[in-house]
Amino acid sequence: MIKGAWSHLALAGAEIRVRVTPRARQPGVTHTDEGFRISVTAPADEGRANAAVVEALAHALGVAKIRLTLVRGATARDKTFRLD
Repeated sequence: MIKGAWSHLALAGAEIRVRVTPRARQPGVTHTDEGFRISVTAPADEGRANAAVVEALAHALGVAKIRLTLVRGATARDKTFRLD
């Protein structure tokens, strides 16, 4: 995936919906009308998958990881991030 492929969606204050698939065979990021679908190879324990999702989403949006804040869904597959 190209860094910043969806940089046009990186608006300050935007809430970004994400559907996560942990322990995937291959990592990947896609965008649909409902939001992003992110597959990570990290397991969903001790926050490893969340950290991998933040990294993948930041890469896709072309922003720093520190600008993404997890608003909802810390332990769920459906998450909402806010871009500061």
